[in-house]
Amino acid sequence: MDMNAFNVSATVNIFRLLARPTLCLPHAIISTFNELPVPLSKAFERYKNVDIRAVVLDKDNCFAYPHSNTVHKQYEDNFKRLKEAYPGRRLLIVSNTAGASSMDPSGRLASEVEYSTGVPVLPHSTKKPGCGPEIMEYFRKHPETGVTRPEQVAVVGDRLTTDVMMANLMGSYAVWVKDGVVPPEQSSVFARMEHKFAAYLHQRGYEAPEPASPFEG
Repeated sequence: MDMNAFNVSATVNIFRLLARPTLCLPHAIISTFNELPVPLSKAFERYKNVDIRAVVLDKDNCFAYPHSNTVHKQYEDNFKRLKEAYPGRRLLIVSNTAGASSMDPSGRLASEVEYSTGVPVLPHSTKKPGCGPEIMEYFRKHPETGVTRPEQVAVVGDRLTTDVMMANLMGSYAVWVKDGVVPPEQSSVFARMEHKFAAYLHQRGYEAPEPASPFEG
């Protein structure tokens, strides 16, 4: 096993699902990145007083083909709209490959993604879903984003036990890209298991937890 690819954060945090299975449920579901509404507050109309000031994007199978560092061609127009709605550091890419210290120690992948997308990539030492504190520290260092609370952040990604779970652990909103660039039947066995688990929870009436800051106090 490649220990650099092994996600200790996901392995440790998966045990939290035993006590709180709703941590892996999203607040909104879209099929592909092209269905992402801009601005993102439109995705959360069932919730009151939503104020999304910044967006965190997963890369692989979200807006890019897995292991590609460029925006999937079919998604370029919506990606442009998203950049216009959340300019500068209000749009942030957080990947478990590019920017992750275990996978990208030199930062080369992060630089390539930033160059091709024009969007900052977070350098982080802990993989998703455990890097929420590093994300909030990023926004604290950049007050021009207007982010003062995690519920002002929306996380968009294709994985329930990394992207969505991270959003819920942070106290942010989560958008699940259910189908992604790669068809579900071609995705990993873990991703297919996540789909089945989410369907099981939804059928039994479970819902995503209300966003609330765990960083106060």
